[in-house]
Parts: sequence; C-alpha cells; structure tokens
Amino acid sequence: MTDISHSLTPEDCLVAVMIAMSASDERIRTAELVSIEAFVNHLPVFGAYDTDRIRVVSEVVFDLFAEEDGLDALFGLIRDNLPEKLNETAYALACDVAASDGQLGETELRLLEEIRYELNIDRLHAAAIERGARARHMTL
Repeated sequence: MTDISHSLTPEDCLVAVMIAMSASDERIRTAELVSIEAFVNHLPVFGAYDTDRIRVVSEVVFDLFAEEDGLDALFGLIRDNLPEKLNETAYALACDVAASDGQLGETELRLLEEIRYELNIDRLHAAAIERGARARHMTL
C-alpha cells in the first residue's frame, strides 16, 4: 500500500469518505460514482482539487478495506488530515453518496453510524443532514 498520509489533503479525506461509503456494500454503483464526480466538480470545497487524485485516494481506500483493521486506519487518516470544521461536510457527502442510488443497505447504515461516531457528529445535526440527503434524492 502506498503511504500518502503525509500528503493527504482535506479534499482527499472528503473523497475517501465518499469512496468508502460507495464501497461499503461491496458494490460500487454507477449512480454513486456519478454523484462523487459531480460533488468534486461542483462543490466549492473542491475548487482547487486535482481530480486525478481521486484514483489515488480510491486505491488507498480499497487497500485499507482489504486489511483487517482497515476501516480504523482510514478513520485515523481522516481524523489526522481533515479539519474539524469539515466533519459535517464529510458526513453530508457520505449521506448523499449513500442515498444517490435510492437504496440504503444495512452495511451502509452501519458505516454512516461509524462515521457519525468517528467524526463526533452531534446526533441532532446528523438527523438534519440525513433528512436533507433523503429530500435531495427523493424520486416520484
């Protein structure tokens, strides 16, 4: 595995959370990838982000998921490199990726719970973020 922890940017951390959310059910859906790409291309937090880094960050997430304590290691990298003020942003992006394909499975729900815990997201704030994601991804 490549050690990029010293060069992990806050944007990389946000991408890592989204990739982890997409990969959590072991099926990366096209809708999820399209959402990740759209977020990176349009959200102000990614304004100066080099989109070529998405592949590198994805490989790191996949490598970590292949290890026994990989999820803990991923959260360690995120905590070390993501400014606390972006914790709710990371959770919101995870919720949007989870909701983007119209299906929320048990593994995705468990990962969202873990993200809430690891990033110390207040339960009331998390509920508001989740409700917003559900509203944005509602279908007729």
